[in-house]
Amino acid sequence: MLILNADNLSTLKAWLQADTLLIACLCAAWCDVCREYRTSFETLAAQHTDVNFVWIDIEEHAESIGDIDVDNFPTLLMQRGPYVTFFGCVPPGLPVAHRLIQAQIDKSLAVLSAELDASVERQGWQEELHLARRFANA
Repeated sequence: MLILNADNLSTLKAWLQADTLLIACLCAAWCDVCREYRTSFETLAAQHTDVNFVWIDIEEHAESIGDIDVDNFPTLLMQRGPYVTFFGCVPPGLPVAHRLIQAQIDKSLAVLSAELDASVERQGWQEELHLARRFANA
């Protein structure tokens, strides 16, 4: 698991260019729920070694990540290759996040593309949330 900082931003950028599922937890240092969820997120990373996990403090990286409308914490953003595949708040703990991750792992790029084409919301995610674009100039 990567805890994003200036020293490892290049690693995140490399991950974002790959065809590997990336799970980003968008959090804030002041958030008690985030601090508690971090252990669960680390457990998920240990269970899914074929997935890249990154912890992003949205306030610490506000200049790079920009304004992402996070309604509540913890919020997960899942991206695989060119597709943002999930964005939303999840209940703290392992079960829901684990099921979401497994569902994304099981989908082919063709299925992800079809889901994108069928959903205005998902199309918006590509423009608004794509991490490779957000961190391109960082």
